[in-house]
Amino acid sequence: MDGWSDRAPPRKIFGNTYYVGTCGISSILIVGKQGAILIDGATDKAPAAIEANIRALGFKPGDVKLILSTHDHNDHAGGLAQLQRDTGAPVLARAPAAATLRRGSSDRSDPQFGELGKLPRVARVRVIADGQTVRLGDLKLVAHATPGHTPGSTSWTWRSCEGEHCADIAYVDSLTAISNKQYRFGDHPAYVAAFRRTLDTVASLPCDLLLTPHPTASDMFARFAGTRPLIDADACKAYSRHAGEALQQRLTDETNGKAP
Repeated sequence: MDGWSDRAPPRKIFGNTYYVGTCGISSILIVGKQGAILIDGATDKAPAAIEANIRALGFKPGDVKLILSTHDHNDHAGGLAQLQRDTGAPVLARAPAAATLRRGSSDRSDPQFGELGKLPRVARVRVIADGQTVRLGDLKLVAHATPGHTPGSTSWTWRSCEGEHCADIAYVDSLTAISNKQYRFGDHPAYVAAFRRTLDTVASLPCDLLLTPHPTASDMFARFAGTRPLIDADACKAYSRHAGEALQQRLTDETNGKAP
């Protein structure tokens, strides 16, 4: 897709949190006293752009000590293997995503199975749990299981400060109910129930500043540029509500024979 591998201008978002991704896919750097944590690796062609952005901000790829994942599709996880080789950092993911990253392909539990192609296998993947706190020195990020877009989807929250001003940052995974031509969400009631619990989880996250794996999903670049508010304590609630409406429309369309 256009822009998914093209370097975007790097920028400070807030406090110790930076955008180092591409024009179409987010990659987030959080910098602490003992090193940095990187979330998401974009496509398999994007690592050079991500690493150039890290350097442009005054850091080094070797500063990255942990790499976290939101979900295991090749537009967000395709670059993880190369970034791991270049930084030496382990990749952390929940169990369903970890299995996909290790073998380089998803399975039929993923609504989009077969649509997005394979991704480079990731050699070292540590499994993390829902609610687990990932620590690196003074950095502390919390993993939140948010299945729906994929079974292993994971969102991340942390607190960042600029002087006396602090914000709860939520990097919330994709919440779109899309699939291949064979998958019907209505045929998987347990999965739909998990998806609805995800929407409740997202709405209740500590969330002053919303970030998303696709920048357009939350108008990130407009908010970075100051044409829309960067801080919005209701952003996660609105993101959840809109995703819930889309999920319900998808189920209705399936019932009426209009989807997928």
